[in-house]
Amino acid sequence: MVTRMSIKCYSELITIPTFIERYRYLKIGGRVGGDTFGHDRYLNQILYHSGEWIDFRDEIIIRDNGCDLAHPEFELRDRILIHHINPITVEDVLRRDPKIFDPENVISTCLNTHNAIHYGDESRLMLLPITRTRNDTCPWRN
Repeated sequence: MVTRMSIKCYSELITIPTFIERYRYLKIGGRVGGDTFGHDRYLNQILYHSGEWIDFRDEIIIRDNGCDLAHPEFELRDRILIHHINPITVEDVLRRDPKIFDPENVISTCLNTHNAIHYGDESRLMLLPITRTRNDTCPWRN
């Protein structure tokens, strides 16, 4: 019996009201070292350093307003990753499958959230939005 993964999409994801529910929608539940690019990792590195990907990535960050899982209460302040909602494979990269650059198949996220989606659980998430105050990033001005 073959189990098929359900196809998920950005349009459906952004209708989910809370950050934790969005995470649960995306959660894959894999294990570190399983079903990755393995020795073919150089392929996804070539992809992620290409001009085409960098332009696409910028468009997605703008679309998501620089927010983790495009949730307005979770502004990203560190390195932003673009997560494929439906995972891509080595074959997808080699065939240049359209789902690689499909805006319906990607979402902005941070490293902790990305790793929780792939390998972790809710304990890896930063669930409290950052409350900013004047000069909070300049300790010498407080």
